[in-house]
Amino acid sequence: MYQDSVVFNLLEKELYRQRHGIELIASENFTSLEVMKAMGSVATNKYAEGYPGKRYYGGCEVVDEIETLAIERLKKVFGATWANVQPHSGAQANTAVFLACLKPGDAILGLDLSMGGHLTHGSPANYSGKTYRAFFYGVDRETGLVNYEQLEQVARAEKPKMIICGASAYSRDWDYKRIRAVADEIGALVLADIAHPAGLIAAGHLNDPFDHCHIVTSTTHKTLRGPRGGIIALRHDFENPFGIKDPKGNLRTMSQLLDLAVFPGMQGGPLEHVIAAKAVAFGEILTEDFKNYGKQIILNAQAMAKAFVDKGYHLISNGTDNHLMLIDLRNKNITGKKAQETLDRAHITLNKNAVPFDDKSPFVTSGIRVGVPAITTRGLKEKDMSAIVELIDKVLMNSDDEKTVAGVKEEVVRLMSQFPLYPELG
Repeated sequence: MYQDSVVFNLLEKELYRQRHGIELIASENFTSLEVMKAMGSVATNKYAEGYPGKRYYGGCEVVDEIETLAIERLKKVFGATWANVQPHSGAQANTAVFLACLKPGDAILGLDLSMGGHLTHGSPANYSGKTYRAFFYGVDRETGLVNYEQLEQVARAEKPKMIICGASAYSRDWDYKRIRAVADEIGALVLADIAHPAGLIAAGHLNDPFDHCHIVTSTTHKTLRGPRGGIIALRHDFENPFGIKDPKGNLRTMSQLLDLAVFPGMQGGPLEHVIAAKAVAFGEILTEDFKNYGKQIILNAQAMAKAFVDKGYHLISNGTDNHLMLIDLRNKNITGKKAQETLDRAHITLNKNAVPFDDKSPFVTSGIRVGVPAITTRGLKEKDMSAIVELIDKVLMNSDDEKTVAGVKEEVVRLMSQFPLYPELG
């Protein structure tokens, strides 16, 4: 058999990078070996357009069982009554929801991207902003918290058909009940995109969006610690209130419309090897170990937030309820771009990020986003957070001193060698 040494040597380099660095990108995590084995399994060979029991190909009896298992486990994770595990990503899960619920030109209301929102919540650069009339709410300039008064004012004035809650860079919990109240007042649906805090919600440590939101989407990586992919779930099925019909002109329940929106609406064959890995991850989430993991994430994030504040860093909202923090670096006289690039050289990985009311471009930014899911998976605890902040601060305050940066890199390697990653891989 042909051996592609070029690719596999590169993969060995990536394993080295992950093992020896401090991974603080809020949307990244380390899956279990079981999840990776399932993703690299023979299920990658199977084409399975359609849904379990209703496929357009033969030979699907086994992958039908795998996908059904993933669905049933996911329903248990969130107390849902229906779920679709086929979306290839969180962005595609959101797109499927729009396709099922809205018509081109309908109004939507989401958190502004510049305030911590997500591209798929109406950004003019994205399908969601090009296809629908997007309106936005933001965060309060002083507190950094979602401005619910603004959300309500815009909702009443513009009467969107969908209000989207969720973010890519927001460190606080959400008031889903308040959002649902204004949605009911104007006759809108509520979509909760919980891609970032999903694992903490599953573990019972944050507010439950299923109590108040019509539809919930998520990625399956990040805090869920599964493979890269997306999901859609409902706790309560319902008739689409806007009279949206299926391609044959029939009125359907929301679950039926969502299934049709995923396939054949905007995807072809599902990635059954990824769905197998999702099933493994959902099984892991149902364990007591995962609940403890979620609790440790929050403890670590709050310990790290405190350490940053003690060093004089400006945290948006002055802290965190979840797994991440957004840090405005303007008082430290360094841009987000410079911080990210310099920390990369020290084997500390995070991402530049716009902060609310930023005066720099999205390619430069005034801030960084920091998350702890991956280092929590590695086994680091609260006491380690202050040590990491010390290393970050040393780099940022000496960003042009390559000797200091190189010294921190050595310290990072020594620290992370105490927390082995995938030792079974050699």
